Amino acid sequence: MANESRPCPCDIGDRFDYGGRGQEVQVGHIKAYVCKPSASTDKAVIVIHDIFGWQLPNTRYIADMLTTNGYIAICPDFFVGQEAWKPSNDWASFNDWVKTRDAGKIDKEVDVVLKYLKDQCGAERIGVIGFCWGGAAVQHLMLKNPHLKTGVSLYGVISRFEDKHSLLHPTFFIFGEKDNIIPLEQVTLLEQKLKQNCKVDYEVKIYPGQTHGFVHRKREDINPQDKPFIEEGRKDMINWLNKYL
Repeated sequence: MANESRPCPCDIGDRFDYGGRGQEVQVGHIKAYVCKPSASTDKAVIVIHDIFGWQLPNTRYIADMLTTNGYIAICPDFFVGQEAWKPSNDWASFNDWVKTRDAGKIDKEVDVVLKYLKDQCGAERIGVIGFCWGGAAVQHLMLKNPHLKTGVSLYGVISRFEDKHSLLHPTFFIFGEKDNIIPLEQVTLLEQKLKQNCKVDYEVKIYPGQTHGFVHRKREDINPQDKPFIEEGRKDMINWLNKYL
């Protein structure tokens, strides 16, 4: 890790003052935030939260953005009732905390969410996006789950899946140039491995000057120098989903 005293650089950034346009529902054994577009659609996107959990307003803002682009969006509680990380928590305890919240062990929850989207929402073409912890979860799902059409991993921690690169579905990887937990050497190595092993479409994109969390944890109105890259990252994410869903 880049900084042993802060093993994850996930400061909460700009916590959005945002209420959300969707609603909270019970989906099997987990809770989820769901937002639906006004026009009916068979396209849906699962939004996988970061360490700050499914109720972070920033993540719900992105879910609602997907809805304004015509998708059913669902952000489930992949911590299954366990507490999300708080900015006030002691970073020395982070490694022990995250061990009980494994981004590679969410298959049961994803199956429940897929069933809900198909049975209750009429979704047939389903993709997934995820941030940080959720970005690592997207990588896991793109390697394993046959029912998803595509994925976007936003600053997902690469080191968790270093030796697995045979993606099943088109996957877009978003990274910040100045991310202090995901060094550029790791991103370069990921690209090399994907080039050697991947049989489906993929793209790896690095955004100049950007830090961890920039797409969903920075407000463009108070970070003018970052605004073009925040907007570009969001637009690229939507365009990728539009292409493959």
